[in-house]
Amino acid sequence: MQSIESLISTLSGWVWGPPMLILLVGTGLYLTLLLRGMQFRALGHAFRLILEKDHGHEGDISHFGALMTALAATVGIGNIVGVATAITLGGPGAVFWMWMTGLVGMATKYAEAVLAQKYRERGDFGMRGGPMYYLAKGANLPVLAWLFALFTALATFGIGNMTQANAVAGIFHSTFSIEPWMTGVVLTLLTGVVILGGIRSIANFTSFLVPFMILCYVIAAGVVLALNASEIPGALSLIFYHAFNPIAAGGGFAGAAVAAAIRYGVARGVFSNESGLGSAPIAAAAARTKDPVKQALVSMTQTFIDTLVVCTMTALVILTATPWTQGVGAASLTSQSFAETLGHTGELIVAIATALFAFSTILGWSYYGEKAIEYLTNSLGGRGAVRHAIHGYRLVFTSVVIVGAMMQLDFVWNFSDLANGLMAIPNLIALLLLSKVIKQETDRYFNTLK
Repeated sequence: MQSIESLISTLSGWVWGPPMLILLVGTGLYLTLLLRGMQFRALGHAFRLILEKDHGHEGDISHFGALMTALAATVGIGNIVGVATAITLGGPGAVFWMWMTGLVGMATKYAEAVLAQKYRERGDFGMRGGPMYYLAKGANLPVLAWLFALFTALATFGIGNMTQANAVAGIFHSTFSIEPWMTGVVLTLLTGVVILGGIRSIANFTSFLVPFMILCYVIAAGVVLALNASEIPGALSLIFYHAFNPIAAGGGFAGAAVAAAIRYGVARGVFSNESGLGSAPIAAAAARTKDPVKQALVSMTQTFIDTLVVCTMTALVILTATPWTQGVGAASLTSQSFAETLGHTGELIVAIATALFAFSTILGWSYYGEKAIEYLTNSLGGRGAVRHAIHGYRLVFTSVVIVGAMMQLDFVWNFSDLANGLMAIPNLIALLLLSKVIKQETDRYFNTLK
């Protein structure tokens, strides 16, 4: 078993090495140039579309419901622990490169959603779409489509389930002394209640949960920053200066080179907003809309909210406090940074935020896995077995939550990282091959607005 874990860890390191990060950011930069900075010039229009309802058109859920489902999957423990990891390993400059990843990632997220909507189809269990469909129908690469679905189905049990449940169980045990099995039981029951009802149930629940949890977290972080307002200019100065200059070791901080700032900033940014992984377009395909570009614009705001808002608030709270200079580990850095200003209340806020963020991620990824299972079952000639496959998946997915809460997950983390990376490769290939389609759809839409 140890040799298998070592192999998975090595493969994960290869997949998420510099070539992958360059490919992810490079694709986003290429799409930004191709679309003439569409994510900047159309951001206001995109936010106005979020609450617009396209009645009478194909789809299962509203623009807002699709956005909340996708946000549920992306706003997770990466926004708390992931940001802390980037700063711990890459220094304050990592935040700048996280921002850059988010800005170009908005174009990637937009492109994914355009294709997801354009090549989606009506199935027995509602709309179905995402990279497996635009790989097969648009790029004519059915083998890569099947592999993407397989990697998604595998990843959903790791990064979308067990690791999230484990994070909640761990922080509840350390903060409230609640036994992991008790946390696991509650999470399992709540997950089952929501996901057994399918995408409409998930969208209805996340449409309430996600805005609430993000707003509460941003307000709490805003209070901390207001109380430490005099430290904000210094924190911003550190971010911009050390994005291009190494930071020396001092106090308990080990120091970081510029290369580390870039590497960990980009990596944590990608893991947080998932732009390029191909997960979010699965939810975008379910949106009720008359034009693929409209939902794509709405989907684009997901990366902005996740990285440019939530991650930024976490980063500024950390950098306006002192624990990051004292050698505090990433796992507890955000919590201790909040606590420095708010005391034990700060620790409670981070614990509750972690639980809500992680639970929402479980819900969002459950839908991604369900659509992957549906595609795999259909592709194997099992059209009549789809209903049984989906029901079986929902039961297994729900049951695995308690397993994740109670076990050590080093292997699962590495396996999840590997599966996520393998998802990204075929998706990025499709985005590049179908970039002409993306531009045509974009030009058509904006020409109609003139």
